[in-house]
Order: sequence, then structure tokens, then C-alpha cells
Amino acid sequence: MKKTILTTAIVSALLIGCDETKHKTENNDIVETTEGIHEHEMEEMAAETHTMNNAWVNEIQLDNGNKWQANLETTEGVDKMLNLVKSSAPKTVEDYHALASKLNDNKNVVVKKCTMEGPSHDNLHVFLHPLIEKIEALGKISTTDEGAEILASIKENLEGYYNYFQ
Repeated sequence: MKKTILTTAIVSALLIGCDETKHKTENNDIVETTEGIHEHEMEEMAAETHTMNNAWVNEIQLDNGNKWQANLETTEGVDKMLNLVKSSAPKTVEDYHALASKLNDNKNVVVKKCTMEGPSHDNLHVFLHPLIEKIEALGKISTTDEGAEILASIKENLEGYYNYFQ
């Protein structure tokens, strides 16, 4: 969490005044003018990068060095999603969208049937939040390359579940 806040703060600080950036030579002649990216766009890009690169593993905690006890329905739901990902071979944008829909249905069952409470539940949310965003992003892809990249991140996310929950 600290890294996320720090990264966002640094990126924001660097780009706050970026409506226009002028590059000057040694004799102060303006060589190039570029329009900058608005702060909210940078925050969205930083959040997306954070989500897609599985940075959630820097935020999640173990239960005093041990895996958290998860309810059976949660683990079964993660198993189903991982099996869907492993057995899928999407070739078109529509295939990726269909897979996203199936993953979303399974994710909804996990959320609905979760009976976990306290720190284990809080850490489950650290795991689930980026997964939910990735599944949503998979449903909105416009190229197969984009789909493959997001699907690989979803797979890594799902496989990571077993490092923190049992």
C-alpha cells in the first residue's frame, strides 16, 4: 500500500504542471512544445499498471507467516476460475469477452458465498480487487494481444491465491 501511495504521489508531483512542457536549448530557444497528460489520466494509468502487474502481492499479508483459512466456496470458486483460464484458448476478441463473462459469473459466486471475516476477509479483498478489475478489463478488450496480456495477468493473480489462502 505504501508503495502504491508513494508511486502515485511521485507521478502526480512530476506531472501536475504538465499542461505544456517546453524544452529549451542552452541559449533558451524553444525547440519543442508538447501537451502533457492530465493528472487524473496519470492516476488512472498508474492504477491500471498497478493492477495488471500483480502489485497486490506487495500489499497482502500472511497470518503470522501462515496462509489464511478461506471458506470452501471461495477456494472452489478460485479453482473454477483458474481451470477456466488454463483450459481456454481464446483466438478472437469475442472469445476473450466470453471468457471474461464466465470468469465474472464465477467471481460473483465467490463474492456472494464468502463467509470470511476479519483480517482473512480483508486480505481476500486485497487479492480480489485487482482480479475484479482484470476480469472487467478483459471484457472490454479490443485486440487479441490486449486480451492475451490481461489473461496472463489474471492467471498469475489466480495462481497467487494459493500462496496466501488455504
